[in-house]
Amino acid sequence: MHTAGLPKLTDNDFRCLQQMMLQASGIRMTDTKRTMMAGRLMGRLRALQLNSYAEYIQIINNPAEQDERRLVIDLLTTNETYFFREPQHFQLLGEWLGKQRRPIHMWSAASSSGQEAFTMAMVAAQSSRSPDWSIFASDLSRRVLDTARRGTYPMEQADNFPPGWLKRHCLRGVEDSEGLFRMSQELRHRVTFAEINLMRPLPNGVGPFDVIFLRNVLIYFAQEEKRAITQRLVERLNPGGLLFIGHAESLHGFNLPLRALRPSVFERLEK
Repeated sequence: MHTAGLPKLTDNDFRCLQQMMLQASGIRMTDTKRTMMAGRLMGRLRALQLNSYAEYIQIINNPAEQDERRLVIDLLTTNETYFFREPQHFQLLGEWLGKQRRPIHMWSAASSSGQEAFTMAMVAAQSSRSPDWSIFASDLSRRVLDTARRGTYPMEQADNFPPGWLKRHCLRGVEDSEGLFRMSQELRHRVTFAEINLMRPLPNGVGPFDVIFLRNVLIYFAQEEKRAITQRLVERLNPGGLLFIGHAESLHGFNLPLRALRPSVFERLEK
């Protein structure tokens, strides 16, 4: 490993990693991600005692190194998330659930480490008129899915909870778990996690759903890829069901069987 300075992510290294991410996940790593990419992969260079990113690229291009290649995807996938992100969405979800009497199946399609899915679960526990509801949560990254399945988070992540919800829906950590909270067993049993790459055809048996959250995902893809991803998900959305996207995202020009209820929230039209 270099001692005089850190290894440099050359133009060629960056292009190779861009292409790998595009092929593996469909995610386009723009030039603005270069510094982030170098920083997140530096730990792997140190761990493997490598002198350059080019050496690391040789490793991940080896067909026998699928685990290392998957680790790259995990490290470079942006997984920023928190409870009650874009709170207007959860207010609307609660109002909608309060009008439903039938079984409700929901999907957090880019669930990251689980905060979105468990926020949906808390809202459903508080608001759903139907006792029969469930949440399917998926992500490309095994690493964040492992975190999500544990359902355990630092106490500061509860800062956005409505009053009383932490006590009602979570368990406070004690002794070795001081400073943490865990989602209740009841809520954890309602949420199922799975690894899914939204750029590929969806597995059989996924859906149909009454609510789909596809938030802050489309911003990473080119226009045709956005259209294809959204089309696949809308096909798994029941008529009358709701699709939520991020406030910074748009479905303009996609010609999908949806009508806008408000910005970033759509209802599936009859077939």
